[in-house]
Amino acid sequence: MKHTGWRKPTPGLGVAEQLAQAGERVAVPKTRAFVALKRVGAHIGLKAGDMMLLDTLGAFTQAQDWEEGQRPIVWASNAYLMEQTGFSLSALKRHARRLAENGVISFQDSPNGKRWGRRDAEGRIVEAYGFDLSPLSARVEEFEELQAELQAERELCQRLKRQITVARRMIRARIEAAVSGALRGPWTQFTGLFEELLDRLPRRHHASEQLERLLAWFKELQERVEAAYLKATGAINPVENTDKNDAQAIRKTQEMNPREVISEPHILITNQLIPVTSNSSEKEEAADVVPNARPEERVDGELEDWVAEVRKKRTALDLPTIMQACPEFASWARNMGGFLKDWGDLHRVAGQLRPMIGISEHAWNVAQDRMGTQVATAAFALVFEKHSAGEVASPGGYLRGMVEKAGAGELHLERSFYGRLSGQAA
Repeated sequence: MKHTGWRKPTPGLGVAEQLAQAGERVAVPKTRAFVALKRVGAHIGLKAGDMMLLDTLGAFTQAQDWEEGQRPIVWASNAYLMEQTGFSLSALKRHARRLAENGVISFQDSPNGKRWGRRDAEGRIVEAYGFDLSPLSARVEEFEELQAELQAERELCQRLKRQITVARRMIRARIEAAVSGALRGPWTQFTGLFEELLDRLPRRHHASEQLERLLAWFKELQERVEAAYLKATGAINPVENTDKNDAQAIRKTQEMNPREVISEPHILITNQLIPVTSNSSEKEEAADVVPNARPEERVDGELEDWVAEVRKKRTALDLPTIMQACPEFASWARNMGGFLKDWGDLHRVAGQLRPMIGISEHAWNVAQDRMGTQVATAAFALVFEKHSAGEVASPGGYLRGMVEKAGAGELHLERSFYGRLSGQAA
């Protein structure tokens, strides 16, 4: 972007100007462009005030401004825009800047920074300087595709959350039935892990990738709980070991229909809980368990290994966690790369953003070679975020330090990301 002498150029403004040039070559109705943007505006980082300013600017444009070969440029004064929106001058500039940095508008600057324009007898813009809305025309198909992807993502998330709800209710019902029936088994460990998984459920922002991982953990825990429950019920004779009331309670849990616990019977349940009678070998294994031993002492090695493995997987970083913990990086990444579907997209954008914060190509290549592409990308996101917040003065040196820690086995990125999320919540 050419430096006019009064506006500082940035990569975002340069991209916006390129989009404006592309928008001039297509014909897109104003209504279609605005509807497409509003459906994804929040996702690409726009605020309500940004959309209000954009609507105000759009009201100045005419139908012919959106034809091929034309640019919808608005040269309204700051005073008029402030009157129409109710913004202060600083707020007006902030919203306009965010629209430009997100590739929604471009600044068509005159040599002296003044806005002005004129139309011919047919109402077509002959010459104008001001806010250029042409980037909307260039990105309308991108926004429409993004909206379709977001809608599909929302529907998938809804299905996954329903399945997680089913698994949660099944696990809770089995554990409560086992505890109330005084059944033998590692119920303390199961309860602890169940509560840990509940703590991992997203409160606000969530993505299908994160929910799929959670669903897999819940289903695996459900299978373990069910296996322990069936083993315990098969090893106990309710009539001989309990009084009449306790026997009735245990029979009830043995005959429990999982659908009674679920208020959404239309949901397909993958793992049906069907009570079975254990065989003799299972009874013999149960007889070897010391009745008075604490639950922690009755957990076998296989279960301990599985719990440790699940807890290890829980610390693995995923794309939604990184984007949520690093909002400034996420904003720039989406601005440069659009909708990011996977780690490959994020790695590509990281390579594009690298020069912006002064990390050399050599340092970036070393980080990828020694930490792996995925970990290096996550590390870069953290460095970018800290540098944007003024926490890191030398991004290249900070990244090299992270590489050295990784080599010594002392790099714990997940702690840094979850720490930032905790700070946001506070």
